[in-house]
Amino acid sequence: MLNPEHVLIPFQVSPLPPGPWLVFAPHADDETFGMGGSILKAKNEGIDVHLVILTDGSLGGDQINLVEIRKREAEKVSKILGLKSLNFWDEPDRALAHSQITIKKAHQAILDIKPATVYFPGPLEIHPDHRTTAFIIWDALQRARQENICPEPISYEISVQNPINMLINISDEIKTKKKAMNLYVSQNGQNNYSELVLALDKGRTFSLPNKVRFAEGFFRYQIKDLDLSLREITKLVIDLYL
Repeated sequence: MLNPEHVLIPFQVSPLPPGPWLVFAPHADDETFGMGGSILKAKNEGIDVHLVILTDGSLGGDQINLVEIRKREAEKVSKILGLKSLNFWDEPDRALAHSQITIKKAHQAILDIKPATVYFPGPLEIHPDHRTTAFIIWDALQRARQENICPEPISYEISVQNPINMLINISDEIKTKKKAMNLYVSQNGQNNYSELVLALDKGRTFSLPNKVRFAEGFFRYQIKDLDLSLREITKLVIDLYL
């Protein structure tokens, strides 16, 4: 017999995970499109949020000086989101490497910030940089765990629905999230991303009460899941649907 719905999707929203948070975003804008509402909620609840943007975003448009444009956009957005820190790695766009160098950088960021919760993109994202980020951070978390540093691993959705087991109500934050998304002018010129993200956030209320108008979806892993590779744990999650 197949699993019932409540095994595959929450039917209630959750409180925010403990802080401080360390959010890894493949590109400038992914943090806002993916979990901007939750970051705003964290700001309102006094949770410090640190953001690392891995790639330079140089292939996200045709503008001259696009890398600097995207950095300036992210800096403006960081003020709205109330970020505690913002760090750019400037790895090559669409060529982010899952390497010992990037794993070491992520591991060091975890050691430096000592977050209670670490966020990274869901492993079933479409963009290769999104998926690569997930593998980098998972390996860095495994390395940190060997040193008895165990922040909670949580993946977030950016462009498509991934398996989730946690929903955050962002109904009160959606207006400000939209304002933040619209600051990424260079990217919104490529597609109607803000409209698409709002549709995803609206769709995530399918299993929730009517009073929840918008929600962001996450997968909250257990620390013991780090005993396995991200590929292995993802396969186990997918098996829940079969």
